Amino acid sequence: MAENTGARLPHIVVIGAGFAGMQFVREFPGDLARITIIDRQNHHLFQPLLYQVATAGLSAVDIAQPVRAVFGSRPNLDVIMAEVTAIDLVAKRVTHARGELPYDYLVIAAGGVTSYFGHPEWERFAPGLKSLDDALRIRRLILCSLERAETEPDPVKREAAMNIVIIGGGPTGVEVAGALAELTRTVLNRDFDRIDPSKVRVRLIQGGPRVLPSFPPELSECARRQLEKLGVEVLTGVRVESVHEGGLVVAGEAIRADNVIWAAGVGAAPITRRLAGVELERGGAIRVLPDLSVPGHPAVFALGDAAALTDANGLPVPGVAQAAMQMGRHAALTIARELRGERFSPAGRPPFAYRDKGSMATIGRSAAVADIRGRQLSGFPAWIVWLLVHLLFLVGFRSKFSVLLSWTYSYFTYRRGARIITGVSGEGSAGSA
Repeated sequence: MAENTGARLPHIVVIGAGFAGMQFVREFPGDLARITIIDRQNHHLFQPLLYQVATAGLSAVDIAQPVRAVFGSRPNLDVIMAEVTAIDLVAKRVTHARGELPYDYLVIAAGGVTSYFGHPEWERFAPGLKSLDDALRIRRLILCSLERAETEPDPVKREAAMNIVIIGGGPTGVEVAGALAELTRTVLNRDFDRIDPSKVRVRLIQGGPRVLPSFPPELSECARRQLEKLGVEVLTGVRVESVHEGGLVVAGEAIRADNVIWAAGVGAAPITRRLAGVELERGGAIRVLPDLSVPGHPAVFALGDAAALTDANGLPVPGVAQAAMQMGRHAALTIARELRGERFSPAGRPPFAYRDKGSMATIGRSAAVADIRGRQLSGFPAWIVWLLVHLLFLVGFRSKFSVLLSWTYSYFTYRRGARIITGVSGEGSAGSA
């Protein structure tokens, strides 16, 4: 990291190295201010491919890049790996685990966490998928369950070890379900002697009437057909009543399953709930002004999952990567204009307008759905578009090259290389790499 040479420059603190925070730093001119990035992790994570780490398709290093490496040659930039514990909006100070920082501008882009809709006790039995640790834990649990099933004499316990339930039929749930069905039926089916992994039962539970509810109905139905072709049992219009060790209850039916994965909800990072006098949505997102600033605090911006906004087009901004990146760019341009001498009230700042470039979800080998500016694609064409888009936005040449090699290897050999189990001594371990 280059030395700071702008001690007299204004100071911008960016909380979070996700899509919004990283895009803000990329877009902001390096000579206008000092920037400090604070994040609990030392890396930027490409979350759209996190499910592939959880399902042994990719290694953790394929989808993560150290923040210091991304901005290694940039001047006037510091990176602090620490948990933010408090924000004083009046005194303009951020407190973290290693000290305090004053700021002239603050960008809150801390990302999201898994929401269990008022049932935090379910987290113990149904891990979410928001971090590398989550993905590695899920991978470890699934692979260990199959190892147990290989030597389990009790047929009831063996069946439970070979049952996987995914709760939530949005893009994450659909992609996890499809990848696990493909993993057990075309990869692991050759790895065991006493069990047949192709008999693993993968169920996807969606409370609403259809999977991928944000997609057009035709693509939702297409996604369901592609999932069922892979062997996924899709249950829609049913609610989860409880989750416990060894299973769950869905619409009054008890289901035995050693592996339950939660993909049903997202909320803002907990730091937003520690802001005094700030209005929050139910999930903890900050209700921001049209320019993305926090009401009453024009020097504070909330981006990505930390923000709740109906944009200049009159549409709610979705919690997706492309929206977070656009928010990061908008905030960077707004602050840069002010630091260059423009003076306008928050109400006079340009409002943020989200540009929807489309939605897509992959389901399995040569199977996906995509809605790109009103053009609907499914099957192999949608899968190719999905591959190209995700390769384009991966951070770092090494990541793109490594992922391309992994996908090519898996496609032609029907095998996945990231199936090593580590961290079995405790749930707090890092898991497979």
